[in-house]
This record gives sequence, C-alpha cells and structure tokens, in this order.
Amino acid sequence: MASDSSPVPVPATTGTVTTAVPARLDRLPWSRWHWMIVIGLGTVWILDGLEVTIVGNVAGRLAEEGSGLDITAAQVTGVAAALYVAGACSGALFFGWLTDRYGRKKLFMVTLVVYLGATAMTALSFESWWFFLFRFLTGFGIGGEYAAINSAIDELIPSLYRGRVDLIINGSYWLGAIGGALLSVVMLDTDIFAKNLGWRLSFALGVVLGLVVLLVRRHVPESPRWQFIHGRSEDAEELVSSVEHRIEEEKGERLPPPAGEITVHQRASIGFGLIARTVFGRYPRRAFLGLSLFIGQAFLYNAITFGFGTILTTFFDVPTGSTGYYFAVIAAGNFLGPLLLGTLFDTLGRRIMISSTYLLSGVLLFGTAWLFDRGSLTATTMTACWCVVLFFASAGASSAYLTVSEVFPMETRAMAIAFFYALGTAAGGISGPLIFADLTESGVVGDTALAFRIGAALMCAAGLVAAFLAVKAERRSLEDIAEPLSVAKEAQAESR
Repeated sequence: MASDSSPVPVPATTGTVTTAVPARLDRLPWSRWHWMIVIGLGTVWILDGLEVTIVGNVAGRLAEEGSGLDITAAQVTGVAAALYVAGACSGALFFGWLTDRYGRKKLFMVTLVVYLGATAMTALSFESWWFFLFRFLTGFGIGGEYAAINSAIDELIPSLYRGRVDLIINGSYWLGAIGGALLSVVMLDTDIFAKNLGWRLSFALGVVLGLVVLLVRRHVPESPRWQFIHGRSEDAEELVSSVEHRIEEEKGERLPPPAGEITVHQRASIGFGLIARTVFGRYPRRAFLGLSLFIGQAFLYNAITFGFGTILTTFFDVPTGSTGYYFAVIAAGNFLGPLLLGTLFDTLGRRIMISSTYLLSGVLLFGTAWLFDRGSLTATTMTACWCVVLFFASAGASSAYLTVSEVFPMETRAMAIAFFYALGTAAGGISGPLIFADLTESGVVGDTALAFRIGAALMCAAGLVAAFLAVKAERRSLEDIAEPLSVAKEAQAESR
C-alpha cells in the first residue's frame, strides 16, 4: 500500500497567497455568529429526515386502494428508496464538483431550491413513474447539500468544537425524522384527511419548511478558506475581520493572536482525476477508512430504516396510521446519540469513539436480530431495541461525514465528501433498500432477521477498521490534519 505522505502533482495555479485565516477562524470562541452557521446550515438534515421518514411511514397508505397511486409498499420502500439514494449519490458528485469550483454558498442555495422543487412535484404525483422520477430528483438536491454543507461547516467551525458540532448537525436529521413520524400520524388519519390527500400534504409541508430554511440561509457567509484558495483572499480577510470584530464586541475582550500562517497557490478548480489521485494515492488508509464507515452506516440506515414502518405492519399488525408513533421514539434515540456523545469525540478522541460506536451498534443489532428471530419481541420492545442500537449507530454514522470532511486536503474537501458519500451510499444505500424490501415483503421472520445481521456485520467490520485506521483529528486544524495540496507541492520543490 502506498504511503500516506507520497507527493501528488498539483495543477497550474493562479497566484500565491500567505494567510492566517485558518488560524484566525480556529482560535475564535463560540459565539452568536457560530449559532447562525449551525442554524442556517444544519437544517438540511432536518429536511432529509423529514423526507425519508414520511416516505417510510406512508408506504402502506400509498399501497392502499384510493391513495391516488397504483404502487405497492415494496416499490415505495424498495424502488423509490433506491432511486432517492441514487439521486443523492449523483447529486453529491455533480454539486460537489460545482461546490469546489464556484463556492459553498452559491451551491447550498442552489441545492436547496432543487430539493424544494422536486418535493413539491412529489406531492402532485398521479402515476408511479412520476413519483419515482421526483424521488430521484429530491435525492439529487439532498446529495448536493451533503457536499456543500459538510465542507462549509467544518471550514467555519473552530477546531475545538468541530467534532461535536458536526455530529450534532448531522444528527439533527432525526429531528426531522421525529417531525415526519408525528406528521404522518396526523396526515394518515382518514378521519381528518382523505386517503389521496394526507400523504400529499405531508410533502407539501416539507416544502414550506424548506422555504423557511432558504430565508435563514441567505445570511450564512461563504467559506473564507474557499475564498483565499480561489483568488478572493481580500474577501476572506474582510469577512474574518468583521467576524472577529463582532465577537470581540460580544465577549467584551480582545482575541488572542492566531497561531500561524500558511502559503498556498490559488486555483480556479480541481478535477476528478486529481481528487482520485490524492485520496487513493496519497491517503490510501484514510480512503479505506472513509469507504468502510460509509458502507456500514449507509446499509444500516438506507436499507433498514426505510422499511421500519413495513416491518411494524407486516410482523406486528400495527396500523399504517400508527407507525409514526413508533418511529418517533427511535428517531429520538438517534438524535440523543450525537447530542450526548458528541463532546467525547473532541475529548476522548476520534479513534476510540468512532470504533466503539460502530462496534456497539453492530453487536446490539445482532442481539436484536436474535430476539426477533426467536419471536421474543413485540412492536414496543422491538422499537426499544432499535432505539438503543441507533443511539450509538447515529453517532457513528455522523462521524463518517466528519471523518471524510476533515482528513483530506481542503482543496478537495467538497469533492472528497461527495466521492465517499456516493461510493459508500451506492454500495449500501442503493442495493440495501432493494434487498431489504424483498426480505420484508416475504413476511418470513428469518428473512428480515438476515437483513439485520447483514447490517450488523457491516457496522462491526467498519468499527474494526476505525480501531486501526481512524485519524487523530480532535482539536487540530484542518490544515494540520491534511496539508493543502499547494503547500505540499511547495515543500517538495524546496527539498530538492
């Protein structure tokens, strides 16, 4: 295996700049400005959670006569879910490239608009092909959000808080899941809404929430790290100076001097070829780590939680209108995981926390599969088991996004996130829902238990990989964790 420090050629540059912007951002204390970043950018995961949960919970209703769609529950949780994930993978790669080229801010506005339009069209579905098409396009917008948002978050949040903030923001997906679960209970109540109307209004409310997010997000700035690399160093200096001034006024004291400067060659963009050579040639161990983490969490979440409502209705005779109550409980467990464990990723460290959360969730899921296969679980105890499993799995899954965002050079950040999200999610998130839908549709307990065991095995395997390969990134600057490509080239030239 190639060394993680081997040189990678860097494309022609447009200029050279020496800046203290990264150090200045990392030494900032937590402030109202940082809360604005969290609120403006973190809400995308709430939208994603709302989307996925609504689809999972309305699957049974869509398959009923009178829903307005000629579609089966397996098609909703299988084909539609796989198309949503395929769209997310495609969107991550497409918008990830644009994010590195045109900036974080432009793209996290564009991707949200794509999401809003596709969700609105989903609510108007009249045939199954229309539903499938706009599930794909909704995923396309969400995938683009992952690349733009994760890169912006890590570049704006100080290194002291980066781990916990990233985990909690990614974990906020489950706030949306709670909302989607409870919303589906109301919207699927035929005493309130007709069968062919309630599920449509569920998607329409997602659009309303997205419009609110769009208004808030207008105030989130461009990443200064992106600016100084792409020939806008004056804009970066001006932005950071204004933030420093606001924080000094808020805290009533002067900020300490920054730790140092870096010199980088500015550039317009970076292509897929250089991304691949950097990720797999220069950082092969980190690449294997990222891929393992994404495949494990993608299969667990995209394969199993897409069909949770179907499991309840198929094996425990829970009415379709009541599945939302159960899902709200496991969603709460999912959010509490990153919320309560996030600080430990910055204190105990990445390696011990990533590996332990993956391994614990995998072992607990094996236990759940065993109890389910024996017939020892009810709808309530099954939900309780899932709540505990996903308390740890959610923190681990969020750390996958954190890992690939912080362990590769900043010039490649958005594309690296997109690359691993697409590869890992394609492996676990596209095949997973298709396989899992067939297993749950069979109505055979052993088939569903097998799906649980597959997810558990992949989580345990990823945990073992993290135990050996996870990077010590806690409380370190992004530039220290992975030296920028331009700096690496300059150092190589000076050593000759």
